[in-house]
Amino acid sequence: MIIKVLGPGCNNCKTLERATKDAVAELNITATIQKVEDYAAIAGYGVMSTPALVIDEKVVSMGRVPTPAHLRELLTAALG
Repeated sequence: MIIKVLGPGCNNCKTLERATKDAVAELNITATIQKVEDYAAIAGYGVMSTPALVIDEKVVSMGRVPTPAHLRELLTAALG
């Protein structure tokens, strides 16, 4: 699983990255987490509001930091 946190490095972006790492650890998922700060790359996903979360090239959240419970749901759903 490849997870990308999209955002310029604001506090919400950092919070989302940290929360995502925590959720991945809690669920014991093998995943690569990447931080994407390049505006062109972010726009390439159609994201107009950051932070955004992309799991396996699918945007699953944008414009807010999901709750820890919602993050776990998103990750579990992505596993199939």
